[in-house]
Amino acid sequence: MSNKVEIQYCTGCRWLLRAAWIAQELLTTFEQEISELTLRPGTGGVFNILANGKLVWSRKEAGRFPEITELKRLVRNQIAPTKDLGHADKKHK
Repeated sequence: MSNKVEIQYCTGCRWLLRAAWIAQELLTTFEQEISELTLRPGTGGVFNILANGKLVWSRKEAGRFPEITELKRLVRNQIAPTKDLGHADKKHK
C-alpha cells in the first residue's frame, strides 16, 4: 500500500521549519506506513496537511497549528487505522 502525506506551508510566513519538524515526527512515527512525504511551499498563510489526498488539518479552518499528538492521530486514522500510537492514544482515550 502506498500512503502519501503532503504538508503545504506558507513561505512568506517562514513556516518551513515547522513543516520540516512535523514531517520528521510523522516519518519517525509512521516509518513503515508512509511511502512518500512532500513539503509543498505555498503563500497566503497556508498550512495544510493531507493524507492520501484528504485534508486532515488546516490551520485556517482550525485557527491554530495542530498539537503533534493530535496530528498523529488524524494522520493515523487515514493511513493506518489499526496502528497503536502508545502514549499519544492513551491520553486521548
